[in-house]
Amino acid sequence: MITNLLGSFVIAFSMYSRIPMPQVEWTKERMKYAMCFFPLIGVVIGILQLAVCRISNSFDTPYFGWLFPVVLPILVTGGIHMDGLLDVIDARSSHMEREKKLEILQDPHTGAFAIIGCCVYLLLYVTAFGELKSEMIAAFGMIFILTRALSGLAVVTFPLAKKSGLAASFSGAAHKRTVGIVMVLYIIVAVVGIWYFGGFYAVAATIIIASLVYWYYYTMAKREFGGLTGDLAGYFLQICELALLAGLALVSHLI
Repeated sequence: MITNLLGSFVIAFSMYSRIPMPQVEWTKERMKYAMCFFPLIGVVIGILQLAVCRISNSFDTPYFGWLFPVVLPILVTGGIHMDGLLDVIDARSSHMEREKKLEILQDPHTGAFAIIGCCVYLLLYVTAFGELKSEMIAAFGMIFILTRALSGLAVVTFPLAKKSGLAASFSGAAHKRTVGIVMVLYIIVAVVGIWYFGGFYAVAATIIIASLVYWYYYTMAKREFGGLTGDLAGYFLQICELALLAGLALVSHLI
């Protein structure tokens, strides 16, 4: 059992991060609980974000502390979620029928709308992070756990757009009840952490924003694509992360 859980851990980190991991066989037993370890990548990102900001403050390097945290999640994940965001931007910008949008998601070529969307997203992220006051950094680090827990919960509860692909592989192999319970526990831990580090207004803003983005994600995915795909999961994670960062930045100026 312990060996399989360690294998599940390695699979999650191998798939959703660029953190070096040993090679393991992707067996059925290990795939059952792989999603349970997905939010731990958010723990790593949150810790690194806090470390970068403290190093920046110690050595008085404001641009390093302002810009590096924006690209840090992409460096840790290898851009897998950003790739999903850009693919969905391309697909939705086509305004085509559902089947054509799903084809665009599978197209390896990058369209003009994806490039424009990437530039806009990163500029918004830089702007929001630049407005985030230092006392809210620890709370900000918790959102990487929250977004991955919500994404993992969606993988085991949302309808799927197709029977093949990354999301279908993890959803089909997962022990859905166990993964769902674990994701809820991660969500509770993240929310409590944001409350502890950021206060009542920070956690209130987080719950409202995350709920709205999650509802939008579900309705948009079902309406436009017929359900969840791996690209849509990446799209949600990036949009939710940006929205939560903007919310915390706003709160940090109001308290």
